Amino acid sequence: MKKNWPLDTTVSFDPYFGEPDRDGDQGYEVNADGTVRMRIKAPQAKSVIVDQFGRESALEKVSDEIWEGVLDLGRGFQYFFLKVDGADVLNPYLPIGYGACRPMHFLDIPVPGEESWDELRDIPHGAVSRQYYPSSVTGKLEICLVYTPPKYDSVKTYPVLYLQHGYGENETGWIYQGHAGRIADNLIHDGAMEEMIIVMGNGMAVRKQPSLEFELFPRVLLEDLIPYIEAHYPVRTDKWSRAMAGLSMGSYQTSLVTLTHPELFGYVGVFSGFLRSPRLDDEGKHLALMEDKSRFNESFRVFYRAMGTEDTYFEHFEKDDAFLHGKDLSIIRKTFPGGHDWSVWRRCIHDFLPLLFKEH
Repeated sequence: MKKNWPLDTTVSFDPYFGEPDRDGDQGYEVNADGTVRMRIKAPQAKSVIVDQFGRESALEKVSDEIWEGVLDLGRGFQYFFLKVDGADVLNPYLPIGYGACRPMHFLDIPVPGEESWDELRDIPHGAVSRQYYPSSVTGKLEICLVYTPPKYDSVKTYPVLYLQHGYGENETGWIYQGHAGRIADNLIHDGAMEEMIIVMGNGMAVRKQPSLEFELFPRVLLEDLIPYIEAHYPVRTDKWSRAMAGLSMGSYQTSLVTLTHPELFGYVGVFSGFLRSPRLDDEGKHLALMEDKSRFNESFRVFYRAMGTEDTYFEHFEKDDAFLHGKDLSIIRKTFPGGHDWSVWRRCIHDFLPLLFKEH
C-alpha cells in the first residue's frame, strides 16, 4: 500500500512501516477523489470503526486478521479515533497528532486550491526552536515554540506575533498541524508578508499543583512569556511591532489580552473567533473598548475575525456580529468553507499574516 506520510504533522517523523512477513500491509492512501483506503491488522476483533467525534465509518473484515475500507472522511485535516471493539487504540501505521487533550489519529486530505500555498516547497525555510522559560504565574517551567524566518539575523530587530492554539492542544499545534512555519516560509519567499518572529505558547496553563484555569495563560503571556522573548530575541517592543492571534480558546484568550491591553498590541486575529467565551460565565468587561469607536480604531491597525461556515460555534460568531452591529468599528470579518478544524485555521493564518506590520 502506498504510504503518503505527512512530513511535518506526525508525532513520529520517521514512522515505522513494519516488516511485511510479521505486520502485514497496513496503513492508508488518499485517492484522487479525496476518499481514503485504510487497511488495519486487528486479529480476533469483532469491529473496527473510524470515529470522527460521533460520525462513524466501519472497516470490513477481509481476512482473519485484516480490516479494510474506502472511506469518505471529508477534506482537510481530519482527527479521528480508531475504535477496535469499542476501545480507543493508536495504530503505529497511521499518523498520530495531538488534540482533544490526547494523542490521536488524523488524516490530512488535500483541499483543492489550497495545495499551492500550503505545500512544502524547495525554498529557504525558517527554523522552529523549543524554549523553556520560568513562569512566576504557574510556579514551574513553561514551553514555547519560536519560529524565526529563513534569513534570520540576530543583529536585526523583528516584529513578533504571539500565536495561540485551541482547547485540548498545546504549543506544537500551529507548527505540526497548522503548518504555520511553512505557510510563513512560502509567504516570505513570495514577498507577501513581512519577516517576523512567531511565538507559540502552551495556552493550557496549569499551576504546579495542577488545575486548569482559563485565566492563567493571559497572565503567563504578559508576566512571563513576553518578557522572556524580549530578553532573548531581537524583537521590537513597541505596540505596532507586536501582534496576537489565536484559534478557538486561543481566540478568546487573544480577545481578553488585547482588548484589555491595547497599549501593548497593534494587531489582533481571532480565528474560529470568540470575543467572549462560549462556555464560561463571561461578563464581557474586556469588551468595554469596543464601545468607544475612536479609541478602538486608533488602538489597532488590524482587528481580524474569521470562522468556518460549518463551524459548530457559528451561532456564537453571529452573536458577536450582533454585538458589533452599528458600532462602526474597523474590523475585518471573514468566513471560509469548513468547520472547527485546522483546514479553516490554516486559511486564517495564510490570510492574516500578510496584513501584519505594514507601514501605514
